[in-house]
Amino acid sequence: MRMHAWGGAMIVAGLLAACSPSSAPATAPAQPVDTTEQKAPVADPSVPVASGNTPAAADVAAVAALNAQFDPARDPVADLATAKVEAQRGGKRIVLDVGGEWCSWCHLMDAFIEGDAEIRSFRDANFVWMKVNYSEDNENAAFLSQFPTIKGYPHLFVLDADGKLLHSQFTGELEADKGQAKGYNRTRFFAFMKDWAPAKAP
Repeated sequence: MRMHAWGGAMIVAGLLAACSPSSAPATAPAQPVDTTEQKAPVADPSVPVASGNTPAAADVAAVAALNAQFDPARDPVADLATAKVEAQRGGKRIVLDVGGEWCSWCHLMDAFIEGDAEIRSFRDANFVWMKVNYSEDNENAAFLSQFPTIKGYPHLFVLDADGKLLHSQFTGELEADKGQAKGYNRTRFFAFMKDWAPAKAP
């Protein structure tokens, strides 16, 4: 019986020895710490905007935010810089849509464009649409002082891709005729967009 116990102990010891590593793992030499300045990635303006988790994807959100709402907290100078990058990248022009959340005609224009797939598609293909807030909270007077006087809201300024003013559009001229439902005249509105869209290469 004593021999059996001693033999069992030897087997267990042998198994344990077989399971243990034969040699200690080699340690990698220490690497120096990278102290170089790390810069955030910047989207290349010559590359079309792409979807996905890329620097350009952040631009998609930034461009969409330009036309999300009239926000007194937004900086139109920074927004225009974003709009110019997108316009140059996509061969588009910029439309400054000046108004406010208080402006019923501004909301009618949004609904008019969003409700017409052809006009919306044409807008997105040819323009970067950027809302500029004008309200009691923030009139953006310094920014708007570089443009012609506005008679009513919403008001549209068409700029080239470098931000140069091409046209000032009083939107009262684009409204539906008297006797029709309150809103915008599709023929006149679409003609305005076609007149100021960038020329496309043949």
